[in-house]
Amino acid sequence: MPGQCRGILDRSALDRSAFDRSANAFLDDETINRDIAPTSKPLLTIGKNMRKTLLFALLISLNAPAAERTLNNGNLVLQDIPVIPASMIEDLNRYQNVRSASFQAWSQDGESLFVRTRFGDVPQLHKVSTPGGARSQLTFFSEPIGSVNRNPNSNELVFTMDAGGSEFSQVFFFDPESGSARMMTDGESRNGSVTFNRDGSGIAYASTERNGRSNDIWMMDVGESAEREITFEAPDGTYWSPSDFTADKEGLLITNYVAVVDSRIHLKNQSTGKVTQLRGGGTNKSINLAIGFDADDQGFFFITNEGSEFAQLAWARLDDPDNIVRITNNINWDIDDVILSDDRQRAAFVVNEGGIHRLYLLDTRSRKFAEVDGLPTGLVGKLAFSPSGRALAMTLNTPKTPSDTFVLALKDDPTRHGALTRWTTSEVGGLNTEDFAVPELIEYETFDNRKIPAFLYKPQGQGPFPVVISIHGGPESQALPSFSSTYQMWLAKLGVAILVPNVRGSDGYGKSYLQLDDGFKRENSVKDIGTLLDWVEQQPELDKNRVAVFGGSYGGYMVLASSVLFSDRLKAAVDVVGISSFVTFLENTQDYRRDLRRAEYGDERDPEMRAHLEKISPLNNAERIKVPMLVVQGQNDPRVPVTESQQLVDQLREQGQTVWYMNALNEGHGFRKKENRDIYQQATVLFLKEFLVGK
Repeated sequence: MPGQCRGILDRSALDRSAFDRSANAFLDDETINRDIAPTSKPLLTIGKNMRKTLLFALLISLNAPAAERTLNNGNLVLQDIPVIPASMIEDLNRYQNVRSASFQAWSQDGESLFVRTRFGDVPQLHKVSTPGGARSQLTFFSEPIGSVNRNPNSNELVFTMDAGGSEFSQVFFFDPESGSARMMTDGESRNGSVTFNRDGSGIAYASTERNGRSNDIWMMDVGESAEREITFEAPDGTYWSPSDFTADKEGLLITNYVAVVDSRIHLKNQSTGKVTQLRGGGTNKSINLAIGFDADDQGFFFITNEGSEFAQLAWARLDDPDNIVRITNNINWDIDDVILSDDRQRAAFVVNEGGIHRLYLLDTRSRKFAEVDGLPTGLVGKLAFSPSGRALAMTLNTPKTPSDTFVLALKDDPTRHGALTRWTTSEVGGLNTEDFAVPELIEYETFDNRKIPAFLYKPQGQGPFPVVISIHGGPESQALPSFSSTYQMWLAKLGVAILVPNVRGSDGYGKSYLQLDDGFKRENSVKDIGTLLDWVEQQPELDKNRVAVFGGSYGGYMVLASSVLFSDRLKAAVDVVGISSFVTFLENTQDYRRDLRRAEYGDERDPEMRAHLEKISPLNNAERIKVPMLVVQGQNDPRVPVTESQQLVDQLREQGQTVWYMNALNEGHGFRKKENRDIYQQATVLFLKEFLVGK
């Protein structure tokens, strides 16, 4: 759909396939929303990345250590992890059979919806024709479906998909009537951010096909020929993505994401080839994210935090882009998502109020807006207006309910609405969700007198409760009070309290807060965990002597760094695809990501910065880690390479530390396949039960 801001806010992502995922991406199927795709043509051909995985599996089978075993047809390697008791598997079963149904697209006639849900091992595309109706499965791949867009001139869909979690996403054209799918990209590069022109005759998308490093913008015709060519060559390794076309297809709006605090908007004239920078750049870095052109193609809507702590919805003329109209300047929270109707007369946007989403409707001509009332308190996912513009579909998620698809009726006045109708009701394993805990928002004072927000989940019963501190990734993500069957499982089956902090560097609290952990200030965010441990000591309902840390990706680094600094105050640690050395991470992460990560963590090629990164890296301080650790990794991870986990595990074992290690040969940055996720979650419960909760 035109003008969608594609989940960019989590501020780290113009497209969730491009950067680190949401805060809870390592907890539940419901939170995963990535571009994914096989690695070579045809659909079932094994590409070079998968060949490396199979070779690795062969080497393991020939030289397996005594404490190692494999599950799931050899795809899941477990080292020093005990056999999961059958009674535990049965006890956790219902929590591991929760589903979701997230909205993806409208049908062309506006009568049906396409949703993504899982009835097998991975989420696939389904069609729903009536509210509460059956979900008719359309795709049947062994890999999960990624982003989905519908051709504005037909029912043809475009989706992305990868193989084995490699994130080398390919673009597929899909006919929902016949069920036929065609892979349209080269099968080896990484592709995403698909944007249709308005008559549906072609798409623009980002691709690394040219050199494997640059995120160029390509054009592709829709039809049997599917001719494609580069329309914009990226001059660097930052992320460039198409945002919208003018009606005559002459103008292409482009967003360039340089860093979490630096993004820019460009306009390309397709006839002349001229590229004009409209917003951003210069010495005063700011966020500038393109939404789309207005109804007359004379101006464009965008999100910016220039001159403000928070990201605001704004508009500017193409011929005078410096003279901007700030539409939401009276809202002192970030605008998280924006969508335009096909006729550009209406818009909807989401405001992130300290982790709670508020939905607003906007008249794009008068620029008046009003909040939508009657929505459940929680999070608003992907939005899209119906082709007629008279309804708005969305995904809603609350702490007690997984993601489901809803439709809001709209009135003639673009700012007014009618009833909200629920289209899907996802299964929750027969659990009584009324028993689920709702998190409490707390604040604690850290070492420099700042207030750090955190969500506290408490189990039923009397304390003092053991505590799990769950740290989000990003690092520019934000922990949100979303539905988590994993948290509810820990609460019910382990009796632990769960603390989920948004330490400095988290998104959602203004650009100053976002930059407090950059570069040489990296360990200040780890100190925020230290003062959270101080806060725990002051709470009589929490057991200061039984505290564990848990986190994935950058959150995995935070787990390792906390284990270095606070081992004497911790009982257990769970590191999922975490960074153990910033230098080796930056040297080995995929080429298309390296410049983006240097902007956040620092450039390891600079001698002073390299020395700092070496000093704070957990691998170089592993002798200070004295806490039992579970390490979880995906062999095909393009973001945090498998070597980050392997080198840490080897070092800890040399020191005689207790380490459980799990590596999935058919996964990447987190586990997407249910059979792997189930065992990972069971092992995590067993680990916490043994080393945190005790008998």
